[in-house]
Amino acid sequence: APLHLCPEHKPPQGVSLVISPGLSALGFCASIRTPTEWVDCIQASDMCNQNPHCSSRYRVMRQCLVGKEKEAMLDNNRECQAALEVLLVSPLYDCRCKRGMKKELQCLQNYWTIHMGLTEDSDVSPNCNPCLDAAKACNLNSSCKRQRSAYIAVCSKEDPNKGETCSRKRCHKALRSFLDRVPPEFSHRLLFCPCQTEGCAERRRQTIVPDCSYRDKEKPNCLELQSVCRQDPLCRSRLADYIVNCWTPPDTVSTCPNQDNHQACLASYARLIGTEMTPNYVDNSFSNWTISPWCTCKGSGNQEAECLSFLGYFNNNPCLSEPSRHVHTLHTSGMCSVTDRDCWVAVLAECAG
Repeated sequence: APLHLCPEHKPPQGVSLVISPGLSALGFCASIRTPTEWVDCIQASDMCNQNPHCSSRYRVMRQCLVGKEKEAMLDNNRECQAALEVLLVSPLYDCRCKRGMKKELQCLQNYWTIHMGLTEDSDVSPNCNPCLDAAKACNLNSSCKRQRSAYIAVCSKEDPNKGETCSRKRCHKALRSFLDRVPPEFSHRLLFCPCQTEGCAERRRQTIVPDCSYRDKEKPNCLELQSVCRQDPLCRSRLADYIVNCWTPPDTVSTCPNQDNHQACLASYARLIGTEMTPNYVDNSFSNWTISPWCTCKGSGNQEAECLSFLGYFNNNPCLSEPSRHVHTLHTSGMCSVTDRDCWVAVLAECAG
């Protein structure tokens, strides 16, 4: 029984903890809360339905779980992944059901609307699921959860006054606040979690709510985007910082500047998020993935070589090509305290699979 992994948290008598065998030891311990923090899933559903933003994502998630193709929907559908990210910071994520309670079936249905998406998708397997673990770790930290909830809410909110799906300016500001105030041990794990499935990679891609913060109706030319960035003091400084810490000429032995300082590069990359030069993963590929700002070099004319050279800072950058290997140490080191032997044994045993 896995209860020994977190013996300080034991459920009160009569409380059902619905645990899937696929959840990691960290995921199980992360799901335990003191009784005073528990909200039953019917009440949590009511709280969500009172918030239009949460309510709309809740309806989307229910649709994602209908039919035979639900696993494919949860893994690869952008709307399903985006809805799940929002609901992870809602009251529904922490809700519980009591055995024999009134409306127990309805309570359990509400519970599984969230947790079916967390425990039965293909990237929860005998292998580790770093992106899901990163989200859970953030939810356990009050500052990370608060800041993450804030930017997800802002970046998912429609702005009918401008006919836009969101206010990109406010979204960028909220993202910068998250990355400035939340320690890298949480934020970098969300941004750079290593993936072995498309479902995991899609969750990673959705981290910054790209439909608002990244994508636009049209792709500008990369040199035009560079010019816009240089007109903004913050963007210009952070782009220069990124190039200094992340770019080495092709004939250089080192893959990263400053004696292969990958962590400095990842920090500079993260600081670009929330500027006009916001980068992101371009798709949900988990093996040959590509990072790029939202821009193109098509139609560059006689400046095509210059444009491709600039774009190469992102999509052909050896310092960024293997961030998973360098973030993996950060990822695993944040799971357990140094003295928690039981936690380390369980995590290492699962990751070995």
